[in-house]
Amino acid sequence: MISIIQTYKVMLLQSLGQTLLLTLLSLIFAFIIGLIFGLMNVSKSKILNCIGTIYVDGIRGVPLIVLAYFIYFGIPAAVKAIGFTDFKLTALVAGTISLSMNAGAYMAEIFRAGIQSVDKGQMEAARSLGLSYGKSMRKVILPQAIRTMIPSIINQFIISLKDTSILSVIGFPELTKAGNIIVGNTFKALQVWGIVAVMYMVVIITLSRVAKRIERRINVGKLEAN
Repeated sequence: MISIIQTYKVMLLQSLGQTLLLTLLSLIFAFIIGLIFGLMNVSKSKILNCIGTIYVDGIRGVPLIVLAYFIYFGIPAAVKAIGFTDFKLTALVAGTISLSMNAGAYMAEIFRAGIQSVDKGQMEAARSLGLSYGKSMRKVILPQAIRTMIPSIINQFIISLKDTSILSVIGFPELTKAGNIIVGNTFKALQVWGIVAVMYMVVIITLSRVAKRIERRINVGKLEAN
């Protein structure tokens, strides 16, 4: 095992960096997607509610691997069919889109639950002061909601980090893909996957501890406020 680490440590660290990069990019876009569709789901407009529900249910109903195949292979094939023969998506772009859409659907539910957890009186008080619905949501409701959503957002980051392993099927050079390459070179599956598992565990346990610490601070803040 030590010889594998010494020989392939650069590849393993680079692939871990690619995994974290993909996860971070995806979470940024997923945050935006989740905010948009989360607001749609709490809107009083039935049309917006319908659009938000269709997106969330539709994306959550499709396995991530199928979504990745559709975006990486299906979309370029469709674009080429209409005459754009040079169109191609890189594994990073396709992986970011796939993971962002998938995580965005779950983030939308996090936003919906977070917004609905804020007392309705807060919105009524803001509106009574003359603020529009949009300003009330932006300046009063969302700051309170996001504070309570931080642990859930970090948990979604952890889930997305683990989901990056699925994107090895489209050739993205993340940690699982590197593990497959090293196993093919060394034929030492037990040792290699043990190393990969430990690397995932270190990152995920660290993030889990961060999430728990933030959650404790939020709970202490709520008690002090009360």
